[in-house]
Amino acid sequence: MERTWTTELGPLCGRRVLLKGWLHRLRRLSSVSFLLLRDGRGVAQVVVHDPALARWVAGLAHESVLEVEGTAVAEPQAPGGVEVRDPRVRVVAAAAAAPPVELLRPLPRAQLPTLLDHAAVTLRHPRRRACFRLAAAAVRGFRDVLRSRGFIEIQTPKIVAAAPEGGANVFAVDYFGRRAHLAQSPQLYKQAMVGVFERVFEVGPAFRAEPHDTPRHLNEYVSLDAEMGFVRDHGTVMDLLRDVLAGMAEAAGEERDSLELLGVAAPEVPGRVPSLHFTEARSMVATALSEDLDRELDLAPAHESWLGDWALREHGSELLFVTGYPMARRPFYTHPDPRATEWSNSFDLLFRGRELVTGGQRLHRYEDYVAALAARGLDPEPFHGYLEAFRYGMPPHGGFGMGLARWVAGLVGAANIREVVLFPRDVARLTP
Repeated sequence: MERTWTTELGPLCGRRVLLKGWLHRLRRLSSVSFLLLRDGRGVAQVVVHDPALARWVAGLAHESVLEVEGTAVAEPQAPGGVEVRDPRVRVVAAAAAAPPVELLRPLPRAQLPTLLDHAAVTLRHPRRRACFRLAAAAVRGFRDVLRSRGFIEIQTPKIVAAAPEGGANVFAVDYFGRRAHLAQSPQLYKQAMVGVFERVFEVGPAFRAEPHDTPRHLNEYVSLDAEMGFVRDHGTVMDLLRDVLAGMAEAAGEERDSLELLGVAAPEVPGRVPSLHFTEARSMVATALSEDLDRELDLAPAHESWLGDWALREHGSELLFVTGYPMARRPFYTHPDPRATEWSNSFDLLFRGRELVTGGQRLHRYEDYVAALAARGLDPEPFHGYLEAFRYGMPPHGGFGMGLARWVAGLVGAANIREVVLFPRDVARLTP
């Protein structure tokens, strides 16, 4: 008999089916027992009338792997409106012990460190799984939009000789006796590939050796990056990003069961995302919060939160662009604003009051890169291969990068980004 997934029972009422999954729960009543079987897609209810079978199943630890053959019958009160009756149960792999966290409760009763310590098991909880279905949908939407615009997916090295944002906050690697780093981003390579394909994107890991311990930072994360040639300026990139986010939100909306389980909704992406220049945003925050920010070169999390509330209140938008950050706070490859070179042709995108995306226009002339590296006191030698692309002609170009986990955390309202990362890596956590 072919296997049936728990979510496929509806059209099979009246027929014998074969389910495979984990013993999620057994609820015993005086005359009947209900076995909840969980597979990779959902949960099915199995009705057990045989007292001997119920006692036998009761002796199994939760999370034992079972095969259940039975008849699918319509039952409005069962999960999905269908239950399985007259079952035959076979143990495929008995769990050696009860799981460290009860997975049958609507919300796992455990602190986040416990959930992370036992992630191989606690990730099986339906609510935790739902977060990662939304993450998968985000990647799908990201890829679909960019492919439809003629972008080519690339894979760039994660062991690199030069750090795109300078030598600080990188993980050093002994590469056969030579000093190397784990890549902070695919920035240098994706720019070089603009000279090959014009439009490229990548989904891959990035590493930052920052000794922080906050609810919004990790030392390894999945980055969604895109780069395109022949841009007008950073506004071209912002227009593309708006469409990418709309595609990601649409893909999230297709995961209706996950959204419903988590009690959240996919965001609405406006046709035009509101935008503020950094100087305007800084001034508004300073006035509202009675702070002196005249010399500040960045926005603190509290400032981003206020701006997010402002965008929602004034524009009905959960998204807000902040453009023109000071050049002093941007990487060496950032293109300055031609009208006021202390400011940049760059942006951050805030989602529900948190920074989600950083992007902008890049320098594209070789001599400008030589000058930019000198101004930052950076040795051009490690960047030799990167600079070669500009020596032989590169068009005006730009792009962006966003952390997948930040998108999901904002979507589901996670208080800590570790809640939406499979096996997070931070200053204290290297296992599991």
